[in-house]
Amino acid sequence: MTRIFLLIITNLAVLLVASIVMSLLGVNTKSMGGLLVFAAIFGFSGSFISLFMSKWMAKRAMGCQVIDVPQNGQERWLVDTVARQAQQAGIAMPEVAVYDSPEMNAFATGPSKNNSLVAVSTGLLYGMSPDEVEAVLAHEVSHVANGDMVTLTLIQGVVNTFVIFAARLVAQAINTFVSSNDEDGEGLGTIAYMAVVFVLDIIFGILASFVVAYFSRIREYRADEGGARLAGKEKMIAALERLRMGPEAGSMPASMSAFGINGKRSIAELMMSHPPLEKRIEALRHQ
Repeated sequence: MTRIFLLIITNLAVLLVASIVMSLLGVNTKSMGGLLVFAAIFGFSGSFISLFMSKWMAKRAMGCQVIDVPQNGQERWLVDTVARQAQQAGIAMPEVAVYDSPEMNAFATGPSKNNSLVAVSTGLLYGMSPDEVEAVLAHEVSHVANGDMVTLTLIQGVVNTFVIFAARLVAQAINTFVSSNDEDGEGLGTIAYMAVVFVLDIIFGILASFVVAYFSRIREYRADEGGARLAGKEKMIAALERLRMGPEAGSMPASMSAFGINGKRSIAELMMSHPPLEKRIEALRHQ
């Protein structure tokens, strides 16, 4: 819920600034056409800006140490393993990085298949066997090869557009209703209208996050399948089993958590960016 809340707050901040700018520019968002254009522009712009900045943001948010020149045998093994898997998957060599965290996790990010980053935590390196680490790396390389960063960005853009459009459409309907039942016929004032839009953005944003989480879970199964092809089915299952026995993931920021090998657990699966590990293991066993 913390990650969902932060994501919603970030989107709302963008929308609030966008609304003010559009008002100052005199852009009419009252008409259906104008409202839809407004929603699409700002619904997709935030998502694509986040995509293009994803590597830069990930490195700074997680304190990633990119391995430019391997300093020891472990770093050389990491780089060589990712290089081999990237060649098998038909993508350009991702940047490889390590970040300091006690939890066993890893993530992939970047604006395209040929401009990506694969990072692993120190907790994963020391808590897993080489075969299990290899499977995790294969899972992340599969995310890149599947174009999951771009796919999820497009989905988020469509969802953002829906949230912006629906919130303002409903707010305008409420304003019309109030004005028709008001003696002055003025309807909601500017501040009241913006407050209604703000509340509706939150409500629709929460509902829309379920849609994004659903597609994220589907994408996770595909990355597991890709990891099994690149590293071996038994290695992928062993890695997921190790994660299942370990502590819950929780320190990764929302912008990267959807691309981690291990997601935060929740009572309600609808709110999870990753399927339960038990289901992922079962799906691999029945391939």
